[in-house]
Amino acid sequence: MDRLFNTDDDLNIAPSRNSSQNDFDFFNGKWKIHNRKLKTRLNNCQEWTEFVALSECRRILGGFGNTDSFVANFDGVSFEAITLRLFNPKTRLWSIYWADSEIVVLDVPQIGSFDGTTGEFFARDVWKGTAVIVKFHWDKTNTEKPVWSQAFSADDGETWEWNWHMTFSRQSENEEEVR
Repeated sequence: MDRLFNTDDDLNIAPSRNSSQNDFDFFNGKWKIHNRKLKTRLNNCQEWTEFVALSECRRILGGFGNTDSFVANFDGVSFEAITLRLFNPKTRLWSIYWADSEIVVLDVPQIGSFDGTTGEFFARDVWKGTAVIVKFHWDKTNTEKPVWSQAFSADDGETWEWNWHMTFSRQSENEEEVR
């Protein structure tokens, strides 16, 4: 993406030349996820929390979308989330929605597309009273170990704080789930 904003100061999100409804096909199936997440955000925190989660993704709407579950355990407390991804065939852009068991509402959608093995998705949002731009970055160079990362910018994209990284490992159908 060359310019983050258009002339109206809205996010300038255009699809890549090869954006398609098949961009997330690699993600179908079961996953074990190594998470690395900043303990706090937007305050120069350097302390990370690491934990394992499990996920399962499946296609919906004839391949124009998918949904996945995310299950983790923090100090004996269960945490669940879902992701809904929808591909708009007219705009050739993906919308990614997240909801979790703490807030129980769909977040504003991250909008974007893949260009080859890299996907970038953006949204304006508010984090604890601060207006931010949220960036999701997907790297599917290795489709058996894709990586998702999230960054916040509180200065309209001048600087980014990377605050969450997920490294996925595909689970075989026979592999026992570990919690």
